[in-house]
Amino acid sequence: MQIDIIGVPIDLGADRRGVDMGPSAIRYAHLQKKLQELGCTVQDLGNVEVAIAEMCKITDLKMKYIDCIEPMSRRIAGAVATSVQAGHFPLVLGGDHSLSIGSVRGAARVKKIGVIWIDAHPDFNTAETTPSGNIHGMSLALLAGLGDKRLVQLWDEAVPVIDPANIAIVGARDVDSGEKANLQKTGALVMGMEQVDRYGMVAVIEKAIERVSRNTDGIYLSLDMDSLDPDHAPGVGTPVPAGLTQREAHLACEMIAETRKLIGMDLVEVNPILDGQNKTAALAVEFALSALGRRIWNGKL
Repeated sequence: MQIDIIGVPIDLGADRRGVDMGPSAIRYAHLQKKLQELGCTVQDLGNVEVAIAEMCKITDLKMKYIDCIEPMSRRIAGAVATSVQAGHFPLVLGGDHSLSIGSVRGAARVKKIGVIWIDAHPDFNTAETTPSGNIHGMSLALLAGLGDKRLVQLWDEAVPVIDPANIAIVGARDVDSGEKANLQKTGALVMGMEQVDRYGMVAVIEKAIERVSRNTDGIYLSLDMDSLDPDHAPGVGTPVPAGLTQREAHLACEMIAETRKLIGMDLVEVNPILDGQNKTAALAVEFALSALGRRIWNGKL
């Protein structure tokens, strides 16, 4: 497998600065070396061009920095589409979760995909429901066809980009009231921490895989590091207590790898300013390896 590493140093979608350094932190955690040790061919395509906040203006308090996020989304989508079209695996490093407006869209331009969204937040707000105006909290709603037309339809693609029937959100535990209404409207599958606790990660991921695999050509995994409990992943901008354990997240990635349907992956919201000894970035690398087929020894010889 050829892995195309694509960095997206963006913090425009979030309130806290620093997550734009996430791609560097993940690379510094020996990402390329460990992927090669796994047997992958790796090409680092560098970073997609992203404006910094000082170059942008907030023209809409309900869609902060949209004038800079819109062209960035097109660039990411183009890079991911090119990678998938070539038969490669795009591994997109963030950066805040607004980057997925482009990355997931790029994969969807080439193949009909389902999306597993592992995140403490469903990112299903719109300009009408957002309490903050931060676009990283709207990414999945936009891909599902809800929200500002400038980001719902970047080109002439069909809307929604992803059929909500092929969306599964795992690990959610901080959901705004407006998001709940939007999720009910679309019918996207949401399995929060209550379901993980009640039924276990195996049952939750089996259900997610079944949902996103219906009539699709592949699975795209978007993994927000704030899905982890802050004790495991402190270096994120919007930590939420009572999250996934390190082992639960590994198991999820391993099960998705077993399907052999994974065609692309985001690793987002790594903020090294808030981290300790690059712990969260190193963990992100480990999850990428699990999603790409590395197994933690199961005790069998």
